[in-house]
Amino acid sequence: MLRRGGATNEPLAVRLAPGMLAALRDGAVPLAPGATDRADADTLEVAVVVPQFRRGSGGHKTIADLVRGLEGLGHRLSLWVVDEEGRHGGASDADLRSQFHEFFGAMRADVARLHPAALSDRPVDVVVATGWQTVPAVLRLRGARSRAYLVQDHEPEFYATSVEREWAAWTYRQGLHAICASPWLASIVREEYGGSASSFDLGVDHDAYRTQAVHRREDLVLFYARAVTPRRAVPLGVLALEELHRRRPSVEIAHFGEARPLDVPYPARELGVLDPEGLAHAYNSASVGLVLSLTNPSLVPTEMLACGLPVVDLATPSMRATFGDDGPIALAPVDPVAIADAIETLLDDLLARAERTRDGLTLAAERSWAAASRQVETGLRDAMRGS
Repeated sequence: MLRRGGATNEPLAVRLAPGMLAALRDGAVPLAPGATDRADADTLEVAVVVPQFRRGSGGHKTIADLVRGLEGLGHRLSLWVVDEEGRHGGASDADLRSQFHEFFGAMRADVARLHPAALSDRPVDVVVATGWQTVPAVLRLRGARSRAYLVQDHEPEFYATSVEREWAAWTYRQGLHAICASPWLASIVREEYGGSASSFDLGVDHDAYRTQAVHRREDLVLFYARAVTPRRAVPLGVLALEELHRRRPSVEIAHFGEARPLDVPYPARELGVLDPEGLAHAYNSASVGLVLSLTNPSLVPTEMLACGLPVVDLATPSMRATFGDDGPIALAPVDPVAIADAIETLLDDLLARAERTRDGLTLAAERSWAAASRQVETGLRDAMRGS
């Protein structure tokens, strides 16, 4: 007789991307006709399929900013939520819409839970997947003339060896035109997966992130310490700041981006998860910002630059391709001592800091969500022409 061992807790949920089995077994459903004919239409009907969301999600904030930008260009959008985690439980569509707008800002687009017949009464020109978990459902969704894939990062790198890693890679091979949040990402989709891809530059909300008439300290390092996100390399940053504190115990270190305080081997001020107003004030008050990007750059470095804050990040392929080796961001090797050296150089060299500030403001001024939305619009039309 077989006996069950261990505690008798609730069953462990196995997370499955909705539509995955049908997509693997049967492939994509046929597209509706007419995409090429409507590729140059003044007003596009666009359905955006998003994963479950929570307050503070940078990926969803980017989606919301792009939706607002596309609406500003005259297009009609709708948002559809795929909740493979069950995070939203029994929330109604009205609840989802209210929460999404509360977390990420108001927009005209409706927000509703995705279901197989979502587009049957409202055919769209293009349906857009926005995370690997949404791709199977998008492939199985009827009522779209074309499909596209808003790619904000190389998601296979989010996982250790696992089927999730394999499935994330699989999504790039499904024939969806990828609209990527950097030229680096677009090159990966083309070169590693053989897909079609275009790119856009992440924007900056210049109403929120700009220089302010506040005192900027000479001895404050601000660290984006989002420890729940492994690609932000928080352990590496902690070692770098431990070394900086050993050298310069008088320099104050502040963490932000994490709801819980971090247990670290140096004194640190915990700012928690800040709203845009709080972030902008912090960026205008610090001497140096530290953000570590192991995959695609986050929104944070450019928002820091827009506030006149010099930034240290990693000399990874994504950062070098996006900002350049001699660009406004000081890029350091993936080594804590080298990172501490880069921070110390900016603290010591007022001229170098001023040059980084000037170059950063120039670059940030060129980045806007209006410009990003126009680039995404071009990508949507490319997806329609290729269908």
